[in-house]
Amino acid sequence: MAEVASLLGIRHANVELAQFQDDRGTATESFARDGRELHHGNQILEASVCGYHPAGSFRQSSHTLENAWKAIDVAFTKPGAVRRAQRAMAEYVILDAVTGNTDRHHENWGILRRRTGSGWRQVMAPSFDHASSLGRELQDAARRRILTGDRIGVYSERARGAIYWTEDDPHAPGPLELVRRAVDRHPAVFEAALTKLDNLDDDSIGAVVGRVPEDWMSPAARAFAVALMCYNLDELKKLNR
Repeated sequence: MAEVASLLGIRHANVELAQFQDDRGTATESFARDGRELHHGNQILEASVCGYHPAGSFRQSSHTLENAWKAIDVAFTKPGAVRRAQRAMAEYVILDAVTGNTDRHHENWGILRRRTGSGWRQVMAPSFDHASSLGRELQDAARRRILTGDRIGVYSERARGAIYWTEDDPHAPGPLELVRRAVDRHPAVFEAALTKLDNLDDDSIGAVVGRVPEDWMSPAARAFAVALMCYNLDELKKLNR
């Protein structure tokens, strides 16, 4: 989904389709180089949120958006840097909502740090690891049933994400619902990220998916991916009206 992130103007890891022998997947260019170190979200949260448990990636109810921003507030000392980091996190949450990425757990975001002569310099890491998107867990028969039954919205709205709303919730909201709640509570933080949605429309989504080689993506998977992103984009744009 790097191309979608590019269209939205959201920093992301450089990813290409790749094949090794008979195995197909992706290759990601390292962004932790030139003396930069990646500190994952769980490391940052453990250092700044009392009682945070860094082990495990799933069903970590302390991994809330509020706690992530609290950790960012501790990690970045200057107010301007805090605002930029929070807005970057908002962009990643928006990207997840567009693509239906349900796997933004606490090791799938982080901060890049580099030691300089005057101390540490750090920025939010680019968005990375978007594999759990576009209904990737579905077989083609299920995709066709959802599409022919006009239930793409139901599928999207029933999704469960990896960023919780409160620590007491039994489940995390889906990526789309998380953005709705976050925009309502923190409109200023999400304002710029929502504006980026103007760079994306149904035609550009279709063009991105259309560039995937035919033998890498079935017609059902292709149609499902386009329908899901178009639905999510339409719902997100309602928040910016």
